[in-house]
Amino acid sequence: MASAHDIDALLPQTQCTRCGYSGCRPYAEALAAGLAEINQCPPGGAATIGALARLLARAPLALNPANGVEGPELVAQIDEEACIGCARCLPPCPVDAIVGAAKQMHTVVLALCTGCELCVAPCPVDCIAMVARVSLPAAPAAPERRDNRTRYTAHGVRLAQRSEQRAQLVAARKQAES
Repeated sequence: MASAHDIDALLPQTQCTRCGYSGCRPYAEALAAGLAEINQCPPGGAATIGALARLLARAPLALNPANGVEGPELVAQIDEEACIGCARCLPPCPVDAIVGAAKQMHTVVLALCTGCELCVAPCPVDCIAMVARVSLPAAPAAPERRDNRTRYTAHGVRLAQRSEQRAQLVAARKQAES
């Protein structure tokens, strides 16, 4: 039987959550446990479904339309004139591909963007659009899976550290008030 690690290695590591799980690794774990179907990854599309079918000795399935549709590789583009610098797009980016500071214009580092679309919904001024990577002049190639996984892991570690620091500050304030 294939391990979650083996399955995860086949996934695109966009961390888009369109499969219904919080990232590629949880989806891989569900597949390994027999709790998910192999056809829930729109970014991976038919190629990933085929690879998963071979690895797991299952019949290939068509992509489940409930999870989305297969399409070209996408990247986020920020309309710099419309961006108000609210920074709401920064936390949901699973690979820290958006840079900027509060009350400053933000931009997407195209070489890092996985096209997950998670930055679009929190934008209060709708200045983020998803565009096909190939439609951009001189756009860099999509990041490699292993690089996406590394950046996703680093993002999670950074968020956990920040959460721990905040908890320590709150505890210290409570202690000082006592």
